[in-house]
Amino acid sequence: MAALGVLLAWCLAVPPAWAITAPELRSQRSLQDLQPDMHGRNLQQQEFLKASLAGFDLSASDLRGAVFNSSDLRGADLQGANLEDVVAFASHFEDTDLRGAVLRNAMLMQSHFKGAQIDGADFSDAVLDLPEQKALCQRATGTNPVSGVATRDSLACR
Repeated sequence: MAALGVLLAWCLAVPPAWAITAPELRSQRSLQDLQPDMHGRNLQQQEFLKASLAGFDLSASDLRGAVFNSSDLRGADLQGANLEDVVAFASHFEDTDLRGAVLRNAMLMQSHFKGAQIDGADFSDAVLDLPEQKALCQRATGTNPVSGVATRDSLACR
């Protein structure tokens, strides 16, 4: 009984270790292979959790189903990228080049797009916060070269 008491006291006295979650561990492994020039790569369903991808060239990349939660993509080049079914919760797309990108069915809640170039981007059925959607509508122009959908229409601009 005394041994059990000592063991219990030791367990309660040891501060908890800051554990890394399985998705964050997978994300760290996938980030090890990233380089600033990822033009045209197949990155389907990759996880970029809390990733710093600012200034990266991901243009013409296949990012369908990728996860960018809490990631920094400021100034990244995503021109012509396929971002269909992407999940990018609380991510930063400020000053990002999204011209001609396909973001159909993307989950983009709490993400920010100030200064992003969106000419010809397709946001059909994407989920955005209303203030971001309205701000994007103010500068939405062009038609997506792949889907043929006008950016304004894809954002349901009025």
